[in-house]
Amino acid sequence: MTKELVVSTEGNIVRIALLEDGRLMELHQEKKDYTFNVGNIYLAKIKKLAPGMNAAFVSIGSEKDAFLHYHDLGPNINSLVSYINLVRTGKFTSPELQNFRKKPTIHKDGKMQEVLQPGQNVMVQIAKEPISTKGPRVTTEISIAGRFLILVPFSDKVSISQKIVGDKERDRLLRLIESIRPAGFGVIIRTVAEKKKVAELHQDLEDLVNKWNDIFKNLRAKKLPFQVHDELSRAASFLRDKFSSDFVNIHCDDKELVEQLKNSLKIIAPDKVDIINYYNKSTPLFEQYGIEKQIKYSFGTYANIPQSKGAYLVIEHTEALHVIDVNSGNIKGAKDTQEKSALEVNMVAATEVARQLRLRDMGGIIVVDFIDLRENANKKKFYDHLKAELKKDTAKHKVLPPSKFGLVQITRQRMRPELSFKTFEENPNPNGEVEAPIVIIDRIEAKIAQIAEEGKAKKLSIHMHPFVAAYIKQGIPSMRKKWAWKYKIPIKLLARDAFKYLEVHFIDENDEVIYKESN
Repeated sequence: MTKELVVSTEGNIVRIALLEDGRLMELHQEKKDYTFNVGNIYLAKIKKLAPGMNAAFVSIGSEKDAFLHYHDLGPNINSLVSYINLVRTGKFTSPELQNFRKKPTIHKDGKMQEVLQPGQNVMVQIAKEPISTKGPRVTTEISIAGRFLILVPFSDKVSISQKIVGDKERDRLLRLIESIRPAGFGVIIRTVAEKKKVAELHQDLEDLVNKWNDIFKNLRAKKLPFQVHDELSRAASFLRDKFSSDFVNIHCDDKELVEQLKNSLKIIAPDKVDIINYYNKSTPLFEQYGIEKQIKYSFGTYANIPQSKGAYLVIEHTEALHVIDVNSGNIKGAKDTQEKSALEVNMVAATEVARQLRLRDMGGIIVVDFIDLRENANKKKFYDHLKAELKKDTAKHKVLPPSKFGLVQITRQRMRPELSFKTFEENPNPNGEVEAPIVIIDRIEAKIAQIAEEGKAKKLSIHMHPFVAAYIKQGIPSMRKKWAWKYKIPIKLLARDAFKYLEVHFIDENDEVIYKESN
């Protein structure tokens, strides 16, 4: 399996697509100036307590106050608060914690008002981005993520990823990290640390300690809330967390982001920096790699299942849960028995369901109605396959075996707002009448004539809906060629899957938009 990362910027939006063998598996997007990313750390103030929820609301500078639940305080909250107060008053002047006197841990079933009070300074880290009308969810159990390790201040524990299964390797890593971790800090060993050399792990730990030192310098900020640690951009953090030897290409159409990605990859895998490509062609990046088309196919209520000869999913979202129905389409009876046919559909459907959960970042409770299987051996084969596909997902999840009715229940952690895209085209005129095609074509030609007469472009690219582009390209000679000859200007037509029916953009040889129209 080969992986490609495609990072596109349009206006103020950055979109990140992960392709596996050319197929869209994950899609992330954020505003360029978005500041409240998961992992960011703030020195903030407790705004008010909510005893009924055993929680507090924290001012971090966002439109909505952040939500802090008692269970997100972490056992060492008293040590964190004491450290902040000592640093801000100048009574503790070192980022090192070996001489810091830790405070007693809190009880796991205590009350928020017993630990924090309104107006109190506290350091918080964003655990979940704002979703819908809710503010960010934060934690005071601070952790600083690196490529191989995670540094946890005020802890003395070394933990290791459960996905590292070899006892010998687990013992090696635990002994190694225990011998080099700084006093007063805990460390979590990530899955990608498996079989890594001592020098690589030691360098990663040093980088994390340096980040903690920077946080320490920011703790004496006078005006609160104040951001004391800025997590990497989503593209760079995605690369840090997901990069593997399977990646063969990284494409990006923004020079600044290209440099950020190169700097990240120099740390992660210096020998792979050359796979990062700056894309500067006139065809938009997501169009070039067929991602816009895959978005249209994948985000509707109906999602086709590849290699199934007609099977599809129906995906609905209710207030309480997601419901996915597996339909066999027209392939019933394609195999020797109905049981074999049902198993075949369920196997490919399980792969697509796992992909849809990652792609849309569906969270909460998901109920999937697979096709009923009668034989226990087939049920086990299907269930094992579903679990194997879900293991590729880094989000925390649980899956229960199929019920008597063939229903599979899945719970999945959601870290960001669920992605949704309109897959139906808007009616060009909701009043029921649309201009005759010849009028639309005449208007496009008139704009070409104006651009040529005024000398606004030496070459012209016209971006439009695929249906309109196909109409203009037909015939020998086509209308495009006739216009190019008539107005003595090279013309290139680009079909844009993301465009509305009557949306047209005229772009010059420098990729500057001369004129655009959208009805």
